[in-house]
Amino acid sequence: MVKSVEGICRNGKVELLESLAEAEGSRVVVTWVHPAAPVDLRERGIDESQAADLRHRLAPFAEDWDRPEMAAYDELPTR
Repeated sequence: MVKSVEGICRNGKVELLESLAEAEGSRVVVTWVHPAAPVDLRERGIDESQAADLRHRLAPFAEDWDRPEMAAYDELPTR
C-alpha cells in the first residue's frame, strides 16, 4: 500500500503532520517539495481584497489541491 502524508523536516528528521501508527517500523520514501514562492498580486491583476475573496470562494477545493500527490501538476509547463 502507498499512502502520502505531509511532514516537516527539522534537524535532519521528518516530523509527520498526521499520525501513521500502522507505518511504525516501515521503510518510507521522502519527496522534498520546494516551498511556494510568494505571489505578486499586482502582476496577476488583483489586489489584497480580491485575493481574499478568491481564497474564500476556492476554500472548498483546498483539501484536494493540498494533497501531496497534486504537486505533480505544479511541474506542468505553463501555456
